[in-house]
Amino acid sequence: MGTRGLAVLLLAAVLLQGLLLASEAEGLVRIALKKRAIDRNSRVAKSLSDREEVHLLGGASNTLPSEEEGDIVSLKNYMNAQYFGEIGVGTPPQKFTVIFDTGSSNLWVPSAKCYFSIACYLHARYKAGASSTYKKNGKPAAIQYGTGSIAGYFSEDSVTVGDLVVKDQEFIEATKEPGVTFLVAKFDGILGLGFKEISVGKAVPVWYNMVEQGLISDPVFSFWLNRHADDEGEGGEIIFGGMDPKHYVGEHTYVPATQKGYWQFDMGDVLVGGKSTGFCAGGCAAIADSGTSLLAGPTAIITEINEKIGAAGVVSQECKTIVSQYGQQILDLLLAETQPKKVCSQVGLCTFDGTRGVSAGIRSVVDDEPVKSNGLHTDPMCSACEMAVVWMQNQLAQNKTQDLILDYVNQLCNRLPSPMGESAVDCASLGSMPDIEFTISGKKFALKPEEYILKVGEGAAAQCISGFTAMDIPPPRGPLWILGDVFMGPYHTVFDYGKLRVGFAKAA
Repeated sequence: MGTRGLAVLLLAAVLLQGLLLASEAEGLVRIALKKRAIDRNSRVAKSLSDREEVHLLGGASNTLPSEEEGDIVSLKNYMNAQYFGEIGVGTPPQKFTVIFDTGSSNLWVPSAKCYFSIACYLHARYKAGASSTYKKNGKPAAIQYGTGSIAGYFSEDSVTVGDLVVKDQEFIEATKEPGVTFLVAKFDGILGLGFKEISVGKAVPVWYNMVEQGLISDPVFSFWLNRHADDEGEGGEIIFGGMDPKHYVGEHTYVPATQKGYWQFDMGDVLVGGKSTGFCAGGCAAIADSGTSLLAGPTAIITEINEKIGAAGVVSQECKTIVSQYGQQILDLLLAETQPKKVCSQVGLCTFDGTRGVSAGIRSVVDDEPVKSNGLHTDPMCSACEMAVVWMQNQLAQNKTQDLILDYVNQLCNRLPSPMGESAVDCASLGSMPDIEFTISGKKFALKPEEYILKVGEGAAAQCISGFTAMDIPPPRGPLWILGDVFMGPYHTVFDYGKLRVGFAKAA
């Protein structure tokens, strides 16, 4: 980690003092969040982008409880990239900073028996022998992340969240934390707020036990994320059992949760500068994920966004080959009203599985099972062709000429998102960048440039990074968007377990 990294970690430790704030007058337990700017040298965006993949590998009345009925956890904010709060494990409570993650369902913290991972020595570690309420479990556990993993075993103990004490909570003592992801992290562990269906080891999540033990009156929790990264005060709040009217403006728009596991729901069209991208006009799935720093979506649309905001990308020779050798043929098939999903199989770049064109042998990120096909090998040309079809469809809908369409697609081939998960933009160009809109429950939710661009540093040394990153999830689970903190910052988010729905309102 180096001297500089240790200094930053010590500073974080100082900032975490006094993290737990209680407001008896309101009847709420608040866990405050702090914010700090992104250290690009630590590759925070890359590390969190890798962490995001774990979610996909794991596989009524409009009234909600008033603020007098909730329990509040304040959060800290690390440069708009990591939000974390403090919990206690054991009796007396041993303090840990954790990410409150709606995209996973387990609680894990480093164990005092983690001897061979450097990351463990740079974070707080749980000591079972120091807790009078510890209960041995011993069942092995492991969670796989994009570039690393944690492994250990289950234990049981009391968990303190704000003023709430959850008894006999199953959690993972991590004895192995290889890789750099947790080495540079400003948090010790993760507290999952997803559904029990995706809980590793079938452990009952902390949130479920809060409800079952009668610690909150209503099965609702809400997030307010303060996006002013230079504000060393509160970084936001999680309220268990309700929401604080001071944190949002107007009414929430609710959308039903379509699947227990992640907080997943149906989403409509995505617009760039008021114009439809067409990709999700027929519907896409989306996940509201507090554990994801960026906003992840299909490569085809992220590339279009990159082009409009001037984000640096990488040149794809496969993409350029598609345009030069097959571009006209693809256009002709679309003009002949061939089903778009069959175009790439008709030109011989994909196989057709009865519902769509696919590269043979592609592994589903969600199901971790190979797509059945005729035995051909995975071919990046298929993916490039499918993107070209999406782009051409969009341009045809705008009545562009064939020459302009082919030129536009060729330009997009130079704007594919970086495989490192980051795309740099010119900080001086924010004023000319378009709004990006997401359609949820028939309403458009707009993100302005200052909301989807992450700024690193100040003055002449300032750098700007796009808050969008690419992640392709194939049908039937995809196309899928992951609405992380880039979206949940501008929009106060309510997770209503009782009515199985997610609500969004403009954050105050």
